[in-house]
Amino acid sequence: MSILTLNRVTLNLAGNRLLDAADWQIQPQDRIALVGRNGAGKSSLLKLLQGELVADSGQISMLNGLRVASLTQEVPVTAHESVYHFLVKGLGDVGELLAEFHRLSLSGDLNQLAICQQQMDNRHAWDLLPRVDMMASRLGLDPMAEMSDLSGGMKRRALLAAALIAAPDLLLLDEPTNHLDMDAIEWLEAYLRSYNGSLVVVTHDREFLGQVANRIVEIDRGKLNGFDCDYATYLDRREAMRQAEDKQNDLFDKRLSDEEVWIRTGVKARRTRNEGRVRALKAMREEYKARRKQMGTVKSLSTDVTRSGSLVFDVEKLNYAIEGKTLLRDLSLLVTRGDKLGIIGPNGCGKTTLVRLLLAELQPDSGTVKQGTSIDVAYFDQLRRQLDEQQTVMANVGDGADYVTINGKQKHVATYLREFLFPPERFNQTVSTLSGGERNRLLLAKLLAKPVNLLIMDEPTNDLDIETLELLESLLVEYKGTLLLISHDRAFINQVVTSVLVWEGEGDFHEYVGGYDDYRRQKKQQQREPAAEKPAQRSSNEVKLSFNDQRELKQLPQKIEQLEQRISELHLKMTEPDFYQQDAQLLTEFNRKLSEDETALAAMYQRWEDLEERS
Repeated sequence: MSILTLNRVTLNLAGNRLLDAADWQIQPQDRIALVGRNGAGKSSLLKLLQGELVADSGQISMLNGLRVASLTQEVPVTAHESVYHFLVKGLGDVGELLAEFHRLSLSGDLNQLAICQQQMDNRHAWDLLPRVDMMASRLGLDPMAEMSDLSGGMKRRALLAAALIAAPDLLLLDEPTNHLDMDAIEWLEAYLRSYNGSLVVVTHDREFLGQVANRIVEIDRGKLNGFDCDYATYLDRREAMRQAEDKQNDLFDKRLSDEEVWIRTGVKARRTRNEGRVRALKAMREEYKARRKQMGTVKSLSTDVTRSGSLVFDVEKLNYAIEGKTLLRDLSLLVTRGDKLGIIGPNGCGKTTLVRLLLAELQPDSGTVKQGTSIDVAYFDQLRRQLDEQQTVMANVGDGADYVTINGKQKHVATYLREFLFPPERFNQTVSTLSGGERNRLLLAKLLAKPVNLLIMDEPTNDLDIETLELLESLLVEYKGTLLLISHDRAFINQVVTSVLVWEGEGDFHEYVGGYDDYRRQKKQQQREPAAEKPAQRSSNEVKLSFNDQRELKQLPQKIEQLEQRISELHLKMTEPDFYQQDAQLLTEFNRKLSEDETALAAMYQRWEDLEERS
């Protein structure tokens, strides 16, 4: 039995027919990936399911009491609201009770806290606390922060956490991996695979799509086409469908052409005209007018690459810190002409800072950055700051000129924009009216209209539809210049780069040959390999371990195991239903002890590594 049904639903927005008598059913525990080109109506369809939009015609029916929660593209603007309250308010009265308990736990008002604890008992609210704490921790949110103080990316994380905490029957996620680092993405994949409700997700992340979805639904020219298969099989089936459609359209066009010739024949033919045939021709004309043609695809994107010197960047022992936080520690790196380097790490670890140091926009605390000669840079900024929001699409690409020069040949800006799938009605629109995907395509067009030999791309895949993303992949694989790519898209990195520079904690970046999967295999291999054999002799300047150090090294693994077990038991206690019913002072002492143990464990691991290196 379906939980939600669309029956001949039509939706028009801004003169575009996004749904055209569309039918769809969502079943319990469906995990649906909603795919389609930018502008096809994916986000609008999610808003329709959420109730934020109303269909022009047709019927939407759902089970009584169906709970729906969503992650939308719009970032909330919330004044004077704590992150914790934002996370739980979707739970209704119980959420407000949780927020009050959280506030009182921090205030020290024991009398009011006791009253609140009794209310928590009455509402059976204790089970929700571990879920809230876990979501905030996993997504790197500070519950005590103010929503108004968060960046756009962190607000998106708060939206995602709130939707997951609500645990609805139907979960709608619009680009959930945007602004998440790889660890968070992989955790989210695992969480959604075990999710008990139904899921509809819009994502450009093909690896995420493959891990999460068990059905594909394509929105194409107003229709919803379902595929009960994985993404790779869907691509094969879709191509077969499009070939069959093209063949059918060619046959129809041939018949229509023949009938048009017949209707235009001489007087004798018109006197003996078959009225039924005339009515059939009129019907064919109407069918031809109503046919909605497929959106085009970019055939090729040629780039003009100037030649740089063999050396692009030579980095020696680079160090950089900001406000006491070390972002780079003793980084040495060599980038030569034609290298394609992926830079991987969590948000805020220093990836963009590294790029700015390479470009001499920042000065290091110590170390050197040597730039090569004849370097022409194009910088794809994830905030798209190179686009002038108030200028038209044509003005942004042509910089006021009517022509751009591609590979030594002049090309009209209008022709060039059509290659990036911009229709003529978009040419004179301002950038502020474009969707996120259209802005990304426009920025690509703008950057590639100039000859460059160093392409720096900071999260270029956000908001791109999958077909445009795959096209960008092909372009970058064939690109003759040097590429620095910051991305959390694992499939994209695997396809494009020749090596990856990976953040591995506290300002340490290490380079690995290959893509993301290659890096993961190399790390696993390093962990499996036994410690290298000790050399038979030591040089005179090496310091041997003392007897006490040797005894400490021998005892540390057992101590670490015991401490890990104790921490695990403390975490387990936090999941007990009555844990948060304890006295506030006991809760404070418990959290202090847990924090001390986790700090001690980190120190033990560091000590073990230090002794191992000296042994």
